[in-house]
Amino acid sequence: MAGPSAPDYIRYLAAKKSLDDRSLNRGVWDHLTQAVRQRPQAAPLKVLEVGCGTGAMAERLLDWGLLTRATYTGIDLEVEFIREARRRLQDYGAGENSAMAAPVGAPLILKTADLDVHVSFEAADLFDFLDQNQGKSSWDLLIAHAFLDLIDLPAALPRLLSLLSPGGLFYFTLNFDGATILEPVIDPELDRRIETLYHRTMDDRRRGGRPAGSSVTGRRLLAGLGRAGARLLAAGSSDWVVFPGPEGYPGDEAYFLHYIIDTIGGALRRHPELEAGRLQNWLELRHRQIEAAELVYIAHQLDVLGYI
Repeated sequence: MAGPSAPDYIRYLAAKKSLDDRSLNRGVWDHLTQAVRQRPQAAPLKVLEVGCGTGAMAERLLDWGLLTRATYTGIDLEVEFIREARRRLQDYGAGENSAMAAPVGAPLILKTADLDVHVSFEAADLFDFLDQNQGKSSWDLLIAHAFLDLIDLPAALPRLLSLLSPGGLFYFTLNFDGATILEPVIDPELDRRIETLYHRTMDDRRRGGRPAGSSVTGRRLLAGLGRAGARLLAAGSSDWVVFPGPEGYPGDEAYFLHYIIDTIGGALRRHPELEAGRLQNWLELRHRQIEAAELVYIAHQLDVLGYI
């Protein structure tokens, strides 16, 4: 397979939705639903998701019954993701016979006898959004899904939490935490080196002059929340585990695996500590293992729920 392009990333996000669904920690989710139901306020739940991608979490919140009377705002830097998120939610609403057409940029309204949810998607840089909303502590629930391990967490976390109203909840999910496992082993020494160097690229990554992630975001998040004065309600593992069943990989998860292998290759090509030919052979073998429905992939991640 060739290296991914921008449209392929949208397919990757769609391919991993079923994986995310089964990976999210259900104990943490149950604590979230209980906390939302115990809210004393009569006003609609105000939800903000940062790094919303193509809107999969918004769909999940609706499918899993968390959003019934709410306003949801999702932001993401990529305009094409926001466009796709809006398209997907319009399709979702049409399937539920509940979406009202709205002009571009206006909220989508999903309304039935049991549902009154207004959904907005906005293309915005996270730090610009934080600057524009400084001092506006107005959100009841803040969500970051598979996102905090892509940003400068120490700089962003206190500012993110400041967006919450007193007692507001945060739900931070699929935070990568230091383990990438691929089976079967090809070469123990080479596999270990590739994993180590791949994680190091996460620690060294920069975007716009800022650090852009960490290979141990999960554990750093737990410590950072305490320092920021937040209180934890629940935490647990949300590992990705992809494996072939009797009929191969479910859904489009073979594509997801190809994308992961290409991502590792893209991060490590021309790395001075890896001989290019050995890396290329390793990548090609991993792709062949996927085509043969032999590869098992595990990534260790953490979900965290709490309030301020």
